Amino acid sequence: MAESKTKIAEIREWIVEHKLRTVGCLWLSGISGSIAYNWSKPGMKTSVRIIHARLHAQALTLAALAGAAAVEYYDHKTGATDRYPKFLKPDNLTKD
Repeated sequence: MAESKTKIAEIREWIVEHKLRTVGCLWLSGISGSIAYNWSKPGMKTSVRIIHARLHAQALTLAALAGAAAVEYYDHKTGATDRYPKFLKPDNLTKD
């Protein structure tokens, strides 16, 4: 009988498989949340609010990219994933 994966394991697997999509979603949510937060502060110019939102989203994106790199490094060190992506076939990579 096959063991069913936990919800956390399924989420982790999806994140590992879709790293750039995850980083993009984090950036979008970071900039949206930061704009919403900055708009609640009275007395700030609109340009300052947008600049702050961009800086917050940029910091969140850099942290997410560093996390993705750490996960990729860990997976390669432990051999948890295949060396090549699913769309590349290792037998087609060698030249004759």
